[in-house]
Amino acid sequence: GYKQKRPDPWETADEKYPPGKRITGRITSLPDYGIFVEIEDGLEGRIHVTEVDWTEKIKKPSKYFSIGDTVDAVVLKVDKAERKISLSIKQLKPSPWEEIGQKYKIGQQVTGRVRSFTDFGAFVGLEEGADALLHISDMSWTKHIKHPSELCRKGQKIDAVVLSIEPEKGRMALGLKQLTPDPWIEEIPNKFKPGDKINGKIIKITDFGLFMELEGGVEGLIYSSEIEKDGKTLHEKLEEHFKIGDEITAKIIRVDTAERKIGLSMKMHSV
Repeated sequence: GYKQKRPDPWETADEKYPPGKRITGRITSLPDYGIFVEIEDGLEGRIHVTEVDWTEKIKKPSKYFSIGDTVDAVVLKVDKAERKISLSIKQLKPSPWEEIGQKYKIGQQVTGRVRSFTDFGAFVGLEEGADALLHISDMSWTKHIKHPSELCRKGQKIDAVVLSIEPEKGRMALGLKQLTPDPWIEEIPNKFKPGDKINGKIIKITDFGLFMELEGGVEGLIYSSEIEKDGKTLHEKLEEHFKIGDEITAKIIRVDTAERKIGLSMKMHSV
């Protein structure tokens, strides 16, 4: 047949297409994980979704490309035995992470816009086009953040501090709370002392206790074993006796600067 008469293009593929060589090809298929490109008759390469763009996370290539489109790409690897050629579109231009690695230093203040949320933090877009992670644990010194949307909104412009940079891995960590000094070092232990009586509002009700907002936005926890109402210790569901926004009085029984926690009690002999 015709196929047997012509030379197998894979025989010389590694010599003809060394890593770094630029090629132009036609898109033949678009599965969700990548783009298949015909480089020449009988020779096809694949661009994985992670090799399409430095900053945009491509989930469906078919949203951006069509079968029959012509694309430019760079050869990453040729595997003759597996008859596979790995290609990249993003490698045609410099990585923004090279510039980021040179431009930013740990401790430097940066400005960006909140682009997306996950359960563990917010991704902040930098002017170079890359995203940096603002973890929920680095959002506030005093508040227990469950979801990043409690402190910021999508599209919001924010200032933050660079905590770590790994350009080779395309990662950068930011902190919001690091814009201000850690209040747990001096301010909180000087302001809140064991034995002090305080007033505040209930801001969260959990199975293990009540979170109370103290002055300055600091949170204190009254463990269920320290909760009393009308002289009785409550063991049943707390939400049946309290609601968010209730004003209560409690006594500080512990200030733990290492764990960043303030323990409170509502028991009559304490309060």
